[in-house]
Amino acid sequence: MRNALSKFGQAIKLPGLSFFMAFTITGLIIAVSDAKVLAKFSSPLDFIKSALAAVGNAYLALFQGSVFDVNLIKDGSFIHGFYPLSETIVTATPLILTGLSVALAFKSGLFNIGAQGQFIFGAIGASYVGFNFELPIGIHILAAALTGAVFAAIWGGIVGILKARTGAHEVILTIMMNYIAAYFILWVLKTQAFLRPGRIDPIAPEVNENARLPLLAGSTFRLNFGIFIALAAALFVWWLLTKTTIGFKFRAVGANAQAAKTAGISVPFVITSTMMICGALAGLGGAVQVLGSEYALNADIAGSFGFDAITVALLGRAQPLGTVFAALLFGALQAGGRTMQSNTGVPLDIVQVTQALIVLFIAAPAFVRYIFKIKKLNSSAALTSKGWNG
Repeated sequence: MRNALSKFGQAIKLPGLSFFMAFTITGLIIAVSDAKVLAKFSSPLDFIKSALAAVGNAYLALFQGSVFDVNLIKDGSFIHGFYPLSETIVTATPLILTGLSVALAFKSGLFNIGAQGQFIFGAIGASYVGFNFELPIGIHILAAALTGAVFAAIWGGIVGILKARTGAHEVILTIMMNYIAAYFILWVLKTQAFLRPGRIDPIAPEVNENARLPLLAGSTFRLNFGIFIALAAALFVWWLLTKTTIGFKFRAVGANAQAAKTAGISVPFVITSTMMICGALAGLGGAVQVLGSEYALNADIAGSFGFDAITVALLGRAQPLGTVFAALLFGALQAGGRTMQSNTGVPLDIVQVTQALIVLFIAAPAFVRYIFKIKKLNSSAALTSKGWNG
């Protein structure tokens, strides 16, 4: 038990310190960019008090917008105060799935920059089945979600086949596929099959009621069953990587493709199957977004989920559990950032700064160790803590 706690403490020490440094620097930026704070610069004590108040108010608003807001309690119902937390989870759900897509590719030594395009194809498939068919509620949801996952798996598999057969670099391929997907959705939304009757703007019909993911906290909250799908996907990725033969092959190729080939592992098979599974995960994120919260396909359905997924996977050190927590953190920052901006006037861009600083410090552990005088782990522990191939 003591060893387990010690390992857990070592595992969270660097990320925790990275968060602390990121929020400290962000706080300094908030303070020095506030005109009311700078106006008291001539009086050091008043300046410090004003700076602390500005930062405290900003972070309080961030908390209120992402976790709990006492001002939202209505008619004595304490649960309404957790509406911001529900929005954090709704925002984080597709991020978990797209983050897992990128993280799994990392484990196999690949860089899946195409989660954005895969997300789009998953949303297209789920939307079409969602509004074009009338099926029983459970079957309809399953059919729509699986269609989205299959569409995206095919889209990701194209990259895997090209990489395996021709040696083309997956980064270039996935970036180009993102562009194709982005323009494809613009085209498909103008076709008769997807254009909403009576509308000329690019938006599809809403998915049928039977295809919508069940709400978990009533109609007041957008929290839906998608979070359980995302957590199940994280559990699946963990099981796949640690408990299956194919997962071992993924990790072996990720650690050393040449050595894996010498050991008899088919590297082309690993590359293709990895990209297909990664595509399915990102596509499932698109399906959850359509079936769980948006309900109608539009040109901006993907937002920046596919690109944020890269940061989430890096922050989560390519581990399923780490990816879940990283997605929840980013969901909280995005949900809380809007409240912070409306309540305190702090620009929403400061959230992007915080996210960038967190990733910067996570990616530079030697710098964090130097600042806080932390001894480096022994070589074997360091290897397992890197998260890429451990």
